[in-house]
Amino acid sequence: MRQPRYAATAAALTAALALVAGACGGSDDPAEPAPTPATPSSGTPSAKAPSGGTADDPAVLEPTTDLLDWRPVDGPTGDVVTRAGEWTLTVTGNGRGSSLDGPHSSSGGASSAGSGDRISDGLIDGDWAVVVRQDRAEQRPSIAQVTDLSSGETFRLDGHSDVPTTTGGDWALGEGRLLHATVGPGGAYCVASVDLAARASTLGWCAPARHGFSDPRITPAGTTLLTFDDSRPACRTLMALDGDRTTPLPDVEKCAGWDALLTDDGAVWSVVPNEHRAESVHLYARSGEGYVDLGPGTASTLTWCAGAAYFVRDPQRDGDPAVLMRWTAGDGLAVVYESPGGEAFLSAPRCGGDALTLTAMAEAGDEQVTADLS
Repeated sequence: MRQPRYAATAAALTAALALVAGACGGSDDPAEPAPTPATPSSGTPSAKAPSGGTADDPAVLEPTTDLLDWRPVDGPTGDVVTRAGEWTLTVTGNGRGSSLDGPHSSSGGASSAGSGDRISDGLIDGDWAVVVRQDRAEQRPSIAQVTDLSSGETFRLDGHSDVPTTTGGDWALGEGRLLHATVGPGGAYCVASVDLAARASTLGWCAPARHGFSDPRITPAGTTLLTFDDSRPACRTLMALDGDRTTPLPDVEKCAGWDALLTDDGAVWSVVPNEHRAESVHLYARSGEGYVDLGPGTASTLTWCAGAAYFVRDPQRDGDPAVLMRWTAGDGLAVVYESPGGEAFLSAPRCGGDALTLTAMAEAGDEQVTADLS
């Protein structure tokens, strides 16, 4: 049986708490959790409704169908491929190695994870590519190779960098920045931000004692984190991150958030309605003063790409396909991909700046497909 997609974030929560359990750095007071949110209600169904409803009565959106022009990706579906313009970043099955193919392939090249290591992350956004190598035993700090796609030049981040990497933790790439976890003063679990053009790292926000964070996400409007404490189940709070400060996202149900994206005039976020089914989330969005209910989705799949939010929705009834959804305030909610027949589920979409790549696992046959967005 394949590992559920949400297990990656759940594992990140556990790993981060293990790192911060004995931390004495940072504030002892956790950030004030977000207020109790809007709950879905009987707002008027609409495919677009850019203005939406209220926080207490969000407009419920019924999606249109607007399938993208998907085409197959060469190679085995066990390889994780992300397309970005003329570049293709591939992480081979089970993280054994990676290859970066494009105009400067001799610089990006192929690499092997090496004995005792695995490729844990492969990120590309059209300007930069990042390949992260992780110790399988999680004893040594991660190593990241960063490639400037405009020149093919590379540099490395590791445990000896000015702001060092640490064992495990999530990575995020976007807007000329790379985010990763680090250990700050007094052993605090902190966010490091790398200005890629300057090759300069800074220490950002640090979690309070016995708190952690995961799942940083970057959009042109800003950065979000999922923060959590060591209760069981953890109390999770979605935060906007600005340097060394975090602010709870408004309107998100207390302790129930899972992932979020900031937009120019609002946000998109998910909550877990039932902690016993953490793979199933419910999504909402705010644009200006308008709130919309985007319906059910799948945990850890919310992705920003080329000006829109995308998320996976697993089959809701027997015989339904797994689908990829897209939302923007102007165009509303749409289905942009449907899986082949039979029982199926989808990976989180992988954004390469101007293209999406997606892997579908289905009874009718697995497939890996890509679509240009520009």
